[in-house]
Amino acid sequence: MDYHDEHLSKDAKNWGMFAHLSGFAGYLTFALGFVLGPLIIWLMKRDEYTYVNYHGKEAINFQISFLIYGCIAGALMVVLIGFVLLPIVGILHLIFTIIGSIRASEGNFYRYPLTIRFIK
Repeated sequence: MDYHDEHLSKDAKNWGMFAHLSGFAGYLTFALGFVLGPLIIWLMKRDEYTYVNYHGKEAINFQISFLIYGCIAGALMVVLIGFVLLPIVGILHLIFTIIGSIRASEGNFYRYPLTIRFIK
């Protein structure tokens, strides 16, 4: 869904963007930081802004999905294909997170590709 709403407050757009960017916390902390960052933002602001509720759920689902993909790619290193898959998962994670952050800051309802919808 690529819908742009110019009536959103700057605050809502910023918190939506932070929900996506907070996924980068996993690079600075333990792997669960990928999920904890968006989860904390979502829990704090979901009732205040429906826009952040949407982006928070989207970011959490994306982070959980890519954490699973990374674990699978890591396990596949035993049969060598993981050495190819793991960097691809990492690059896609980086690119999609940046795109999601930009779209949220612009007021768009961005939907990540390759994402399992755990939270609806």
